[in-house]
This record gives sequence, C-alpha cells and structure tokens, in this order.
Amino acid sequence: MKIQQLRDATLRKQLDQGTEDQREAVIGILNQVKERGDTALVELTETFDGVRLESLKVTDVEIEKAYASLDEEVVHIIREAAQNIRDYHKRQVRESWMVTKKDGTVLGQKITPLESVGVYVPGGTAEYPSSVLMGTIPASVAGVSRIAIATPPREDGTIPASVLVAANEGGVHEIYKIGGAQAVGAFTFGTETVQPVDKIVGPGNIYVALAKREVFGLVGIDMIAGPSEIMIYADDTANPVYLAADLLSQAEHDQMASSILVTTSIEVAEETSKEVIRQLESLPRKSIAEASIISNGVIYVANTEEEAIAAINEVAPEHLELVAHEPFELLGQIKHAGAIFVGKNSSEPVGDYFAGPNHVLPTNGTARFSSPLSVDDFIKKSSIISYGTDALFNDGRKISKLARLEGLEAHARAIDIRLEEN
Repeated sequence: MKIQQLRDATLRKQLDQGTEDQREAVIGILNQVKERGDTALVELTETFDGVRLESLKVTDVEIEKAYASLDEEVVHIIREAAQNIRDYHKRQVRESWMVTKKDGTVLGQKITPLESVGVYVPGGTAEYPSSVLMGTIPASVAGVSRIAIATPPREDGTIPASVLVAANEGGVHEIYKIGGAQAVGAFTFGTETVQPVDKIVGPGNIYVALAKREVFGLVGIDMIAGPSEIMIYADDTANPVYLAADLLSQAEHDQMASSILVTTSIEVAEETSKEVIRQLESLPRKSIAEASIISNGVIYVANTEEEAIAAINEVAPEHLELVAHEPFELLGQIKHAGAIFVGKNSSEPVGDYFAGPNHVLPTNGTARFSSPLSVDDFIKKSSIISYGTDALFNDGRKISKLARLEGLEAHARAIDIRLEEN
C-alpha cells in the first residue's frame, strides 16, 4: 500500500458523473419501462441478469421458504440487528407542533409520513440483508404506509434468503426481482405489476445513481451515492493489524472503493502497509480488494494531529475511524463525516451491520452538506399559519409594503382588502 506525505496530497474528489454513453443508456432504459411496463422489465432482466422471470414479484411462499432455509441463529441475528436499528431511529422521530401568540396568531409545523417508498437493494457480487434493514426500518419508524424493495435476481430467478428475511423483518410490503436503472424506472412510472412510489432510496451502481438523478423531481431521492470509502486517523498507539483489517473491509466492496489511512506515525504507516499485503493473501475477494487498494488506497503521513484533522475535514469521508489514545478528544474537531467510529474496537463493520445507526451514508465528500439516511428522509413538513383579525391589523400594512417593494400589487391588495373591512 503506497505511503505518501500528507502535505503533497490532493484530497478532494469529484463525484462520478458517469459518461455520456452511460447516461444515454439509462435514459433509454427509463423510457422503455415508461412505455412498455412489465414487458420491458422482463426483457431487461433477461438482458442484464441472465434470467427470464415468470413473475416480477416475490410471493409469500418464497418468503416462507427463505425462513426455512436459513440457519435459525442467522434469523435471530437479523432480528436483533433490526431491533438495534429500530431503537436508534426511534430517537429521530419528530412531532408536529403549534404555538399561539398573544394576538391569536397560530404558527406550527405538521409532520406527515410519506405514503410510499421504494428501497433499492444492490445485488451482484454479494447479498446485502443489512442494506434492506437500513433502508426500510427508518421508513417503517417514520410511519410510511407502503414500503417496497427492488433487488436484482440471481441467475436462477431467486432472491437470497437473507434478503427476503431481512425485508420481512424490516416491515416491507412488496418485494420485486428487479435491478438496475429499470428498477428506478418501475418505481418512478409504475407498471402493470409495480405501483409508483413517492421517493426512491438506497445505493446502487453507476446506472442506478444516474437513473435516480434523471427521475429526481418526478419522485424524491435520498442521495447520489458513489463508491464506498473509509478514512482512518491513527496516532502512534494504534494497532496496524486492526488498521489494515479495517482498510480492507472497505476495499472488498468493489474496485472503486477508497481506503485511506492518515497517521502521525511513520512506523504505524509502514507496519500497516505490510499488514495490508499480508492480510490480502487470505481474502476470498482478494482480486476486488487488491484492485481497490492499488487504485484508491493510500497511507498519508501527517506532521501533526492538526494537519491530519484538517485533511479529514477536507475529504469529508463516508466512514471515519478515530483510533487514538484519547479519541473522544478529537470528536469536536471533526466537521465533515458521514459516520464517525470512535476508539480501537469501533471497527466500521460494527456500524455496517449491528450497532443501529444507518449505513446509507453520504460519499465523495458530500458529507460536507448532507447526512446519513434517517427518519427525516421519510417525512414531509408542512407549515401551519393562522392569522386572526388583531394579527392582520397589526402586520397587514407591513406585509403590503413588502409586497409592493417586490412589485406584486395583487399580493398587497389581497391584504389591503381585508384591512379595509376591519
């Protein structure tokens, strides 16, 4: 793993916008789904996933078989993880509120859950029950009345049992065997089988990301997610074996994933680099992790802790680990990060799977202005305004004056006509 002086680094990355060919392909797929519905979904699934489906929707029988096929301990672990996620997100629930002023004015905010949400769950080289739980449970806690998921089928036309069990435990109402941009199209436009939704959430590949970008405005979306990334700050007390393992935990996601260590210790840097090479040899997904480390892995050596923290805030990483003698003392200096893991035992997979906070996080530096998926992503906020006679009399002429300042005479007259009658 390459080692570089931090002062020589170019840190901020640009979000992958995709190529023009990829964008045109996505637009073509979306139009096919819009115009031809289920027929397009079946044909596109055969083209991209290599399976001709008889039915796009998962049946109750398939869910029952999934429970029967999974080890009972795995089912219990999924349930416990689901409960941890549910407990954490319940703390995010907002309440509607109203206040009354002395002049009788009533102001407030009404919280309303979204009616329907589509959660995209990646497939491909791995199965992701954790992504099901992270996408669906906040929606369930928020009170969304219809939660659907879409995920690519395997070559035999099935969905992994762990994904089906997680969906059922997460409160999902509908499960579709649809992947890629075509799933985004189905959730946006609807088909004979799939009803459209109000918002689409969840990570996917570049085609899913571009599709979400194209349909934004017709439906809501959570974020445009890029490849996964981890950044670790380590001082001279950190264990290189732990650091290497955590860097590789992100590298094995895909070849575009980024694994970055920034440390004030050249010894920690050198030992961690050696450990990455050693641990790579026994990884089942070695080819993916190795390609990621070669392309996007780096160890930066900082002169000071302050220089390292400044670099972290510049990168605004999706996952940040603070591995230091007093890690909580650093927490207040972190301005930009999706999820912050504090201390040597708080390995990133703790958050990926079990602790409770969401693992759908802002990537590619977007943690500078956005947040993890939460209950807030599944609600709407409506303002409440009620003016009585006294309030209108007190404020009316000020309102009219501001309206005329903007050249909007009809706005002003809408107020004046009421003042003349009172």
